[in-house]
Amino acid sequence: MNTTYIAGAATTRFGKFLDTSLATLANEAVDAALDDAGVRPEDVGFVAFGNATSSVISGQAMIQGQLALLDGKLAGAQIVNVENACASSSSALHLAMMAVASGNCDVAVAVGAEKMAHLDKTRAFDALGRAIDVTTPLAAENSSRSSVFMELYAQEARQYAAATGATPEAFAHAAATMHFHGSLNPKAQYRDAHTVEEILASRMIADPLTLLMCSPIGDGAAAIVITRARPDRDPIAITGAALRSGLRNEGGALVTRAAEAALEQAGRKASEIDVIELHDAASPASLLVLEETGVVSEGEAWKLALDGQLRFDGRVPVNTSGGLISRGHPVGATGAAQIVELADQLRGRAGARQVANAEIAMAQNAGGAVSLGDQFTAAVCAVTVLERV
Repeated sequence: MNTTYIAGAATTRFGKFLDTSLATLANEAVDAALDDAGVRPEDVGFVAFGNATSSVISGQAMIQGQLALLDGKLAGAQIVNVENACASSSSALHLAMMAVASGNCDVAVAVGAEKMAHLDKTRAFDALGRAIDVTTPLAAENSSRSSVFMELYAQEARQYAAATGATPEAFAHAAATMHFHGSLNPKAQYRDAHTVEEILASRMIADPLTLLMCSPIGDGAAAIVITRARPDRDPIAITGAALRSGLRNEGGALVTRAAEAALEQAGRKASEIDVIELHDAASPASLLVLEETGVVSEGEAWKLALDGQLRFDGRVPVNTSGGLISRGHPVGATGAAQIVELADQLRGRAGARQVANAEIAMAQNAGGAVSLGDQFTAAVCAVTVLERV
């Protein structure tokens, strides 16, 4: 892959903003990313706009990006809408990189924006329930009060515990680490640190997942400016990127396939990663993904969580943004927000949650489900490797 660079990256605050439009969120992130990059809007040759749920929640389909950016700095640009479940904006980043690396343009922007908060709270769960095969019996179990994905993540957690000896306390420790990181992130949806005891005592969602182990419904946007030329200030190179679709009953092997491809492209080993953002829609997922990416060995992640080694100042810094459960999970913005966090880490501007001497970072973002049996398999997984150069 021809090397591409992150010249600018920004995110809005994540939260529930009933009176804020998708356009307002998207343009706030875009304007800040362009300013960060020092790039003029007229120099942007391609825009990929990631959004996953608008067609269900608001009823607006097909032209979300064109409408959201219509009165902003990127109005009239070449805009392509990207819907790819929770990996929508990491997929948008992939397209923006391809546009630059192919020589189609010198500057591209990837945007992820989502508004899930609605007066009718059932709409968000309805939207999430459409990211599986709606003809399957499990689809009928999606309710107006919870997401079918929490049942899938709970099943995955139980299987992991049976295979490795992981305990609910370990899952709670992982969640406590993410909430601690979120308490240090001014852009996070939830900024309260929680003890392991509080997490275990919170309402049971799907055994063994309690409320404080699960990602929330929310709104937010993030944007990334990609360039062919190496930026003069704080250059971050995208050295590896892989986007893969799941196979039937593949389980976590999808994550492994994507991670191996991205790391091979980057010429790196998983053990070289200094900081990683993972798709922890439920806290046990962060432990599985740590092992599936090869960052730690099988059965090791839950022990690291118990020992506090997943903190920003620990051996394996994970989700320093607060992850999906604390920073928030407006699904179409999540993948881009992960990249913003890692760019900030590599540039040394992550404030109180800064990882010391971070030089190599990796993001893993997944979405949807193509297999719902004993092997829950995501529909898509994106893995991206970034380096300070």
